[in-house]
Amino acid sequence: MAKLITLFKLLPKAHQIALATLAIFTSMILVFPSEDAQASKQTSSDELSLLTTDSSSSVPLAFRSPSAPKVADKNTLPLSAPTADDEIFAAHLNTLSPDSETDQVIDNIANELETQKQAIQQASEVADPNALYAEYYEVAKGDTLGGLFNRAGLTAKDVYDITSLPIAKKNLLKIIPGEEIAISKNAQGELAELSYRMDKISTLVISKANDKYQEIVNKKQLETRQSFITASIRSNFWNAAADAGLSANHIMQLANILGWDIDFALDIRKNDHFSLIFEQEYADGQFIRTGNILAVEFVNQGERYTAIRYKDGQYYSENGNSMRKPFLRSPVDFKYVSSNFNPRRLHPVTGQIKAHRGVDYVAAIGTPIKAAGRGKVVEAGYNQFNGNYVFIKHNDTYTTKYLHLNARKVKRGDMVKQSQVIGTLGRTGRVTGAHLHYEFIVNGVHRNPRTINLPKSEPIERSERGKFANVSKLLMAQLKSHQAQMVASN
Repeated sequence: MAKLITLFKLLPKAHQIALATLAIFTSMILVFPSEDAQASKQTSSDELSLLTTDSSSSVPLAFRSPSAPKVADKNTLPLSAPTADDEIFAAHLNTLSPDSETDQVIDNIANELETQKQAIQQASEVADPNALYAEYYEVAKGDTLGGLFNRAGLTAKDVYDITSLPIAKKNLLKIIPGEEIAISKNAQGELAELSYRMDKISTLVISKANDKYQEIVNKKQLETRQSFITASIRSNFWNAAADAGLSANHIMQLANILGWDIDFALDIRKNDHFSLIFEQEYADGQFIRTGNILAVEFVNQGERYTAIRYKDGQYYSENGNSMRKPFLRSPVDFKYVSSNFNPRRLHPVTGQIKAHRGVDYVAAIGTPIKAAGRGKVVEAGYNQFNGNYVFIKHNDTYTTKYLHLNARKVKRGDMVKQSQVIGTLGRTGRVTGAHLHYEFIVNGVHRNPRTINLPKSEPIERSERGKFANVSKLLMAQLKSHQAQMVASN
């Protein structure tokens, strides 16, 4: 009985009320039986006497000695025979004991209810009544921050206060359709926090504290992985690199690294091949962006070129020579400069103001003219203004021009090395005297060759040569290993 009471206490309040109501209703039925039940109790004195013929009936029931039941004769009224359900219930009651299965079931139910009760209590203690729940608003076509805030039930003052923050002003005023802004409000319906994903790794979070907004940029932790690609050229370099899985960014990066040695527009031939190790960045297991190229091997027309990225961010050949080739500051041994770079020079022949986009070096006729750097001759010819001229393209960034030559030593399409003689100084074309007119062009813009900061070509520093050698050997070994695996798999 004690366990039943304990079980009753563990039940939910609603269940306790229901059971109590049922118990009261049952008691009322027992106390106030129906008329049929009362009538059945009104037995005749004769019937009662038949049931109490034993002299011991005058002794209270609790003090009687047990005796075998007497059999009524055929003239007496028999008692109702027990039903099958009554017998089963009686048998079950006789089996109940402190160690019975029923008690065990009750104990199990009680324990389970107690466990659930404790879990509910703990959850209610942990739950934060001030927790914020975000609602997401997608930027619609033609939407502005003000329009989105209006849909979110916020005010124009919220827009003003938030766009007064520098990072928010730079990003939220440029929202585009399809982007999402998460907005959380407090119990009073006021903006408590705003979250906007700026890019794949950066999220702008604006929160309100002491009636002032503050902003912070949360960035995901990036994981850098190394990847390998190898390809053989069938038609052109770009298609081969793209088909191998190289991104557009990496294709341009590779061309810039090797652009001093290879003209990717004109030098590439069928069956040229290349391999490289490069970085890819991931966040939460998802690809984010490409990283740096770490090592390259490129075979162009049978000649092998290599490049290794070192910790200074520069690229060197596997032997430590810089991949950035230098330019000669002056391509001729001159006596003096007769005319400097001048965008508003008065032309000595026409007398009109015309930009002088190069430098005039004076020297004796026949003085050798040297290529300022390695490259390809893209123009070599003669006209009445330039006389004999040679144009050399060094890569996609740099081009040099040589005018008024006495004679040309190269022709269009020739590859030239730095300091190679390409012609001799003369006075051909529209000139007043023998000189070399030299132009230096960067990304299509003429620059003063005497003052421009030329790219340096310095080998790895002596103090770093040992460390670089270790890096170079490791990366080149990885390249060879990947190449061997690719050959084996094919």
